Amino acid sequence: MAQIGKICKVSNQAESLIRWKGNGEAFLSEKSVSSVVKNKAMILKLSIECVRGHYLQEPCIRVIEVDENATLYDLHEAIQDVVDFERDHPFGFYLANSSSPWAKKHWISRDEKWERVEAKLMRTRLKDIYPLGRKKLYYLFDFGDMWTFEIRKARGSKKPESDVKYPRVVESIGPDPEQYPIWEDS
Repeated sequence: MAQIGKICKVSNQAESLIRWKGNGEAFLSEKSVSSVVKNKAMILKLSIECVRGHYLQEPCIRVIEVDENATLYDLHEAIQDVVDFERDHPFGFYLANSSSPWAKKHWISRDEKWERVEAKLMRTRLKDIYPLGRKKLYYLFDFGDMWTFEIRKARGSKKPESDVKYPRVVESIGPDPEQYPIWEDS
């Protein structure tokens, strides 16, 4: 029975593959185990474009590959890394039809207590978000400067490469936006 618990923690899909004997013991058939092994996480390709920000001057697009089991919190960390921002402001993810500030936003997590927002973002996996239909995923960082990133998923996915650490940048267009530009006195 201890082995079953370990297997269930490896994959959420394993729980549905458990077979029960009449005496209450559980087991996984060989067929079930092989289907769990075959269902390893896939790699998604995401295009992340900075579409708005108080100091945005030039186009900034980063294309990354990321594990489909990564959470929205993991995606926040990846975006911060690829644009070289400091992690010093609240953030959020929402769905909308466009990046317009007046577009109707459907926030993925909205709460007065930051701990609950953060917990929800740590539980929400990318594979649970996609497909989005007509909506697009947006990441808003710093509610004062309104750094807004549009996140588009490329069609399909691929198997992970064994010697690659994800997430990784596969394409970079334009310079990093300056989060805090240095103003010279005139």
